[in-house]
Parts: sequence; structure tokens; C-alpha cells
Amino acid sequence: MWHFYNKIFESETGPDVTMERAVEGFCGGVIPYGPFYKHVVEYWEESRRRPEKVLFLEYEELCREPKEQVRRLASFLRKPFGLDEDNGDAEVEKVLWRSSLNRLKELEVNKSDEGLELAPIIPKSSFFRKGTVGGWKNYLTPQMAHRIDLLTEQKLQGTGLSLDDF
Repeated sequence: MWHFYNKIFESETGPDVTMERAVEGFCGGVIPYGPFYKHVVEYWEESRRRPEKVLFLEYEELCREPKEQVRRLASFLRKPFGLDEDNGDAEVEKVLWRSSLNRLKELEVNKSDEGLELAPIIPKSSFFRKGTVGGWKNYLTPQMAHRIDLLTEQKLQGTGLSLDDF
């Protein structure tokens, strides 16, 4: 989120939103679209109430087990891959390739902001970064990370989710 906003509001003097300010806003629930944890918990709870309608996916799981998660998504959409292991694996690999961050960011349509009404405000490049897990360690101080961990534990308490899930 911090990278996204600073990409949108880039200035010659550096980031408009400091990491300290971003953490303060995040922990205070003052971010676009409302408090992060409220959104996550409501989505999680709805996925428990109506598993046939809401699928709860975690980015970390998608990175750790991409084939399994793509199969899970396909089953949820009632479009499971073939039972033939060779054919099913080939189809899963094709989906992974087609949806890979590296491929998507290199598509011509994503390189150009031409014809995009939001282009002056939100360049397409702002939607693509590294696509890795754990990059926060390069930006947050240990104190910031600890504060977010404590808040996460507090907000997820009693939900069935835990910090270990992320």
C-alpha cells in the first residue's frame, strides 16, 4: 500500500507518505476503503458461513503452493482441472504462466497508459511491483513490525485466524 500511494503521488522531493505516517494510518484504521482488519475478518467470517459463495485466499499461500491454490480456485469456480494428472498439471501450469506477475507486467496493454481514463491519476505501472512475500522487512523498523503484529493478534483474536496464517 505504501509503495502504491507513493507511486501515484510521486514527487521530486521523495515519498509524500513516510513509512511512519503509513504505519500510523494503518494501525489507526485510517486508510482508503476502511480499516484493514475489519475487511479481512468480515471476509473470513463470510467464507466460513457461505463457503460455496466466498473463497478466502491468502497471498502467502498462493506464493507457497501455487499449483494447489489454483486447483482450489478452479474447484471453487466449479471448473476443476481434468482428472488425468498429466492433462490437469499442464492446464494448471498454463494458468500459472498466464497469471504470472512477470508476464502480466510485460504485456503491452499494461505498459502503456494510453486510452486509460485514470492514467493521469493512477498509472498502470503502479499496480505491479515485485510480487514477493516478506518485503516489509526491508522497510519497517522492528518497532513498527512489533506494533503491527500486536494489533494483528488483537484484531484477529477469536476469529479462527492468527498471525501465523499470514
